[in-house]
Amino acid sequence: MKSRNIIYIICCFSLIGIIANGKMKKSKEAQLEQKVDSLLKLMTLEEKIGQMSQIRHFEEAADEHITSKFIGSVIHTQGPNPGKTALDWQKRFIELQKKALSTRLGIPLLFAVDAVHGQNTFEGATIFPHNIGLGATGNEKLVEEIAKITAIESQATGFNWVFSPCIAIPFNEKWGRVYEAFSESTELTEKLTKAAVKGLQGNLADAATVMATAKHFIGDGATDYGVEGGETSLTSLEIKERLLAPYKVAVKENVGAVMASFNTISGISMHAHKALISDTLKGGMNFDGIVVSDWKAYSRFGENDIVNAGIDVIMAVDGDLELFQNGLKEGVKNNSVSMFRIDDAVRRILRQKFRLGLFENPFPDTTLVAKIGSKEHRNIAKQAVRESLVLLKNKNAILPLSKETKKIVVVGEHANSSGLQSGGWTINWQGTHKSYKGATTILNGIKKLAKGTVVYDKDATQNHFDADVAVIVVGENPYAEFFGDIGHESNILQLTLTEAHQKYLKTYQEKGVKTIVVLVSGRPLVVTKQIQKSDAFIAAWLVGSEGKGVAEVLFGESNFSGKLPHSWPKSVEDFKGKYGPNFWDDSIKPLYPIGYGLKY
Repeated sequence: MKSRNIIYIICCFSLIGIIANGKMKKSKEAQLEQKVDSLLKLMTLEEKIGQMSQIRHFEEAADEHITSKFIGSVIHTQGPNPGKTALDWQKRFIELQKKALSTRLGIPLLFAVDAVHGQNTFEGATIFPHNIGLGATGNEKLVEEIAKITAIESQATGFNWVFSPCIAIPFNEKWGRVYEAFSESTELTEKLTKAAVKGLQGNLADAATVMATAKHFIGDGATDYGVEGGETSLTSLEIKERLLAPYKVAVKENVGAVMASFNTISGISMHAHKALISDTLKGGMNFDGIVVSDWKAYSRFGENDIVNAGIDVIMAVDGDLELFQNGLKEGVKNNSVSMFRIDDAVRRILRQKFRLGLFENPFPDTTLVAKIGSKEHRNIAKQAVRESLVLLKNKNAILPLSKETKKIVVVGEHANSSGLQSGGWTINWQGTHKSYKGATTILNGIKKLAKGTVVYDKDATQNHFDADVAVIVVGENPYAEFFGDIGHESNILQLTLTEAHQKYLKTYQEKGVKTIVVLVSGRPLVVTKQIQKSDAFIAAWLVGSEGKGVAEVLFGESNFSGKLPHSWPKSVEDFKGKYGPNFWDDSIKPLYPIGYGLKY
């Protein structure tokens, strides 16, 4: 009887503790909202519109605009770097932050960057496989750890807001952003979305975490014929069932921001789609964070229509700043934009700034600089490379290679360039063809591990036909956004290997040399014939800075574990319709189904 009484007392105390903690949490949020409301009441219309404005830090008059136009956030994009070192970058952003703090109300700035596979704009940072590779790992713990590292290295270079993760569901490999997304599988995307947001944000106020952005809302990966910014003709039910779930996960994880997409739905630009942004995302899903526009959205998608639809922060770049600020003032003046909508936007911005702890700690932590590109971080990146590789064929168990192999010829420019192996959004917006600081190439890795002779034949002209095996690395050149759309008038990209890369394989295969093909690409390609004629074939995706991870698997230091995050096409004919092969469509049978992947 006494023991039952004791248990009862313990349960009562536990319940009291739970209630107290709940009240404390509620009280904390209530206090935050009070701070937001108090600050909002002090703001002029110009100051409110300023908070809704985002500019590039190196634009002409950027420094002056921060104080005169009360700018709320700054974005770093392709262009002049703030400096050679991370401390130089921090110094630049500290200067801008001090300008913001010098204004009448001293509201701190948000500093944003497209850190989509690590802090990929800073040379020397750890650059991870793109999301399609992380999708192949299926490892949510690894994705969370990668997100934590991305947050650390972003903060170390001065940023407190990252435009990631991309949680689109791609329907067509012709789309130039397939590699930015985890998978065509909603379920897998949900799992990795949760991990990514959790890793980036942590408790949000910690100096080593950043505000995450779920993007792009919604349907950008499911446009007809894979056109970036095209029409998404899915029904409302299909959007709900196939595309919305990852955003629900992100909101549940308290993601700080959501970015609107370039596509249209039922002919309505997503940036101006009030039903989906305000009613579904903000109202139906109770999202209380920031909805941020994409590039130059104000002038591109309806000016004040996008504000009325629910966009809170406007990427007012390339001449849009004056247009936006003057246009919004006029909208308030003529009652086409309500002060309620303005206040809602600013309240969301201030709320996230308080949650980030920027009013107490507005400056980056200099101690984080030493962690950029650290051995610990690069080891995690190598693990991601190893786990992302998908083995599609292994004839006569040619893999793993023996380190004692007498002669290995490595073929292809992709084998000897960390830029080519990393894809778009690497150092520059459209990536780079050159190797960059701190990275190891696939060729570096092979030379490091092999005990026999390793020779390099860049373009299959040196005729090393006496080699025991040829490791032929082929794939796509870097691209980003619409420049990667297959069929876009601005490029010559295709669903198959280039003639030059097909020649690399043919040259050695016709001489009877055993060939191991490593495909470096941002999406599945039509390589059916090449797979048939090769002894082994590996989908390596876009590996990032740690090319040695590929070599470690080739030589058996780690087994293959990656599984296809996409259905693999068998022919170009698979893309005649709106979409390519995916598990939503039973009418197109893929060469390999999603989830396929061999081991040794």
